[in-house]
Amino acid sequence: MEIAAFHDTDTGTLTYLVWDPATQAAVIIDPVLGYDPASGALSLKSVEDVALAARERNLDVHWILETHVHADHLSGSQFLKERFSKAKLGIGERIGEVQALFSSIFGFEGAQKPTAAAFDHVFKDREEFSAGGLRFKVLATPGHTPACVSYVVGDAVFTGDALCALDAGTGRCDFPGGDAKTLFHSIHDVLYALPDETRTFAGHDYRPGGRALLYRSTIGEQKGSNPHLQAATTEESFVEFRTGRDRGLSAPRLLYPSLHVNLMGGRLPPPDSQGRRFLKLPIFAPAR
Repeated sequence: MEIAAFHDTDTGTLTYLVWDPATQAAVIIDPVLGYDPASGALSLKSVEDVALAARERNLDVHWILETHVHADHLSGSQFLKERFSKAKLGIGERIGEVQALFSSIFGFEGAQKPTAAAFDHVFKDREEFSAGGLRFKVLATPGHTPACVSYVVGDAVFTGDALCALDAGTGRCDFPGGDAKTLFHSIHDVLYALPDETRTFAGHDYRPGGRALLYRSTIGEQKGSNPHLQAATTEESFVEFRTGRDRGLSAPRLLYPSLHVNLMGGRLPPPDSQGRRFLKLPIFAPAR
């Protein structure tokens, strides 16, 4: 198994290209579509970087995998599906819960409402699937969102926003449907049950202080050094810490643009008669 990581500097997101050298079968995990909210301009740089790497290696992309509905970047999944037409888009089976939660916030009604059909496949907890000689297992790891999953393949696990870079701890739990107690059990009971030597690949690295990238660790290192949740951390102390920390966090810069697109499986809003596309953003009026 080979793994290549691509860091999107604007959002701190890690995209992973994972492939089997024997068969050239590959998957892409958590692709990024660049978006500038000030100008409304999209950028395909991150998408093209991953696509070029796959083409240079003559890889056959079987799957584009999302660890969850991201709230900090637009998904590049549909643009990659255009480039790799055989690839299927997959996400965790609880995606419908997340879509329902945010449909009311966005005011999506009738045919506008996103459904799980926006994805080619929704994975059940512990479901297994293959790409060439690679055998993946899906682990439900909710808490950051209800639909979060981690993907285990060989001696590696891709944890999305459940486990972050080793010095960054764990994902926040204050989005609708998030829950600190649930995240505790996803990490403590599910991820920390993997062998200590299992390599962990985080969904984000914001490089505090400008340090070098630190997206990879091991389950053993996380259990011993994670600043939020170690093997000996109690549920009560984690929930108290995580809940308190989340109260002081600002909303992600691209929260609503990301959700509008990602709830639809990475699809942009349909164009109007002049070919223009518009994002729908909620406004919350202050109390009077």
